[in-house]
Amino acid sequence: MEKTNGREAIAVSTVETGIENPGLELTEEGVSSEGTRRTEEQGHSLGDGLESSTQKRKSLRHFTRARSFCKARAGLFKKILLSLLCLAYAAYLLAACILNFQRALALFVLTCLVLLVLVHRFLKKIFGKKLTRCLKPLKNSRLKLWMKWVFAGVALIGLILWLALDTAQRPEQLISFAGICMFVLILFACSKHHSAVSWRAVLWGLGLQFVFGIFVIRTDPGFIAFQWLGDQIQIFLNYTVAGSSFVFGDMLVKDVFAFQSLPIILFFGCVMSILYYLGLMQWIVQKIAWFLQITMGTTATETLAVTGNIFVGMTEAPLLIRPYLADMTLSEIHAVMAGGFATISGTVLGAFISFGIDTSSLISASVMAAPSALALSKLVYPEVEESKFKNKEGVKLPRGKERNVLEAASNGAADAVGLAANVAANLIAFLAVLAFINAALSWLGELVDIHGLTFQVICSYILRPMVFMMGVDWADCPMVAELVGIKFFTNEFVAYQQLSQYKNKRLSGVEEWIGGEKQWISVRAEIITTFSLCGFANLSSIGITLGGLTSMVPHRKSELSKVVISALFTGACVSLISACVAGILYVPRGAETDCVSFLNTSFTNRTYETYVCCRELFQSTFLNGTNRPSFSGPWEDKEFSAIALVNCCELYTSAVCA
Repeated sequence: MEKTNGREAIAVSTVETGIENPGLELTEEGVSSEGTRRTEEQGHSLGDGLESSTQKRKSLRHFTRARSFCKARAGLFKKILLSLLCLAYAAYLLAACILNFQRALALFVLTCLVLLVLVHRFLKKIFGKKLTRCLKPLKNSRLKLWMKWVFAGVALIGLILWLALDTAQRPEQLISFAGICMFVLILFACSKHHSAVSWRAVLWGLGLQFVFGIFVIRTDPGFIAFQWLGDQIQIFLNYTVAGSSFVFGDMLVKDVFAFQSLPIILFFGCVMSILYYLGLMQWIVQKIAWFLQITMGTTATETLAVTGNIFVGMTEAPLLIRPYLADMTLSEIHAVMAGGFATISGTVLGAFISFGIDTSSLISASVMAAPSALALSKLVYPEVEESKFKNKEGVKLPRGKERNVLEAASNGAADAVGLAANVAANLIAFLAVLAFINAALSWLGELVDIHGLTFQVICSYILRPMVFMMGVDWADCPMVAELVGIKFFTNEFVAYQQLSQYKNKRLSGVEEWIGGEKQWISVRAEIITTFSLCGFANLSSIGITLGGLTSMVPHRKSELSKVVISALFTGACVSLISACVAGILYVPRGAETDCVSFLNTSFTNRTYETYVCCRELFQSTFLNGTNRPSFSGPWEDKEFSAIALVNCCELYTSAVCA
């Protein structure tokens, strides 16, 4: 009975362990051998498991040691890798410069800028505290006052000598200087608190504007640098064609304005968003703002907002200081508004460049406007309150909220869609309204036998003296006055578009006067006009500025409405003073066309050079009653003069062509 029970137990155990041998009865000896075999297998299995576990522990120890080794020497490995990458980049740059330095110039300039920033940070880290200790004696109030007076005296004497020597050959430049004085006096007369004007801010701002203008317009390195920068921006913006041609087709992109210029706004908006995500734009804005703050004595918040307007629009720049707007004084708010009216954003800059407007003039005008806007704002609305940000060293600018570059690019392009649509809507609306106003004025004028009365004609008469004081030749004043009036009362886009038409006529060799009407303006007038139009100071911008700022600080709506008109007037004057600076500093650049050699070649197309040379030939030609004309000056005794005269008469009309 016990044996039977044992067999049953073995059978049950067999089934539970998964050993199925149906119809097989195990004897005691079989059970014993089976148990022994299982015990041996379990022993082998246990030994293998222990050996495997030991190997795993050894591998884990090796991995931990390797990780600890790498972690302890991570800095060294990083330096080695960075050194190798720098050596590889240096070799690449050297090879590129040796093969073709002109082709590698852009890369070389960018490399130098990066090295300059790195060297500045290195020197500041090492010598920053020592330099601060060395400059401590300058904080002495009496010494500081003497230095201010000495510096002011030197600057005044230098300005007088420079004007006397420089304008001796070109006296018309003194008209532009008188224009600056006129605008400053007008603004001072409109000042809210005459006795509280900070002349340090005013003089420093105008001085920085003038010095920057000298560097860009007069010095060869500055002129070449900004010309090169403008060319690079033009090349960069041309990449927009790749995207717009794919979406709209080559035909529309070549012939239709909306598909030429508006996609540039999308592309530039995308690029600016990426630069903000990377923190590059914040760094540039903070450095410029720091420099203006220590020289002009303005507060951190207003300086930062005005500096930001160089790169972003009038509604985006206040976002940089949004947390501080509620506590800012009215003078600071006025400066923020004036900075927005006085500058243009980097996004629409690309659109103006696509019109054919001179790129270097646009860039320099926008940069020059920042210190001037702060200066004139402190002249019109001086600080009489105690600012909470007077002693702030700076305001931190956070990076964008995007999680990666792709999101930043997508958000930038999406945000620019609204701006592009706004530009298109404004152009359609304002051009239509302008056409209606001109039709109404023309009808009213014809009722009293005044023909051709338009809004542009009215502006040309009212604004002509002001434009003349900017340094524009009297013959060009009516056309420039029209553009300034269109910019202020309608939109700067419309004005720049009209300016581009004048420029295209000049470059295509159209005659200057046709039927008693001037067709284009001189190069000097073009440059001055470009500076005078560079800003958002027009009536439609009042609503944009108030809407943007009111959404950020709704409880200050009444205060914002109180200063916006004054800020608009200040911003407009900033652009006009920049135009005066351009009028003082502009001199013709480049070698004049050798008309004798030019007309000695076969020419059949109209160009600006053709027009200039043919006009010079007409002035040197005399009809003495014979069939054969006579020539004077460089055209005398030249066998090809008669042939050149015939060719010119085929393109242009003149009394000597009869």
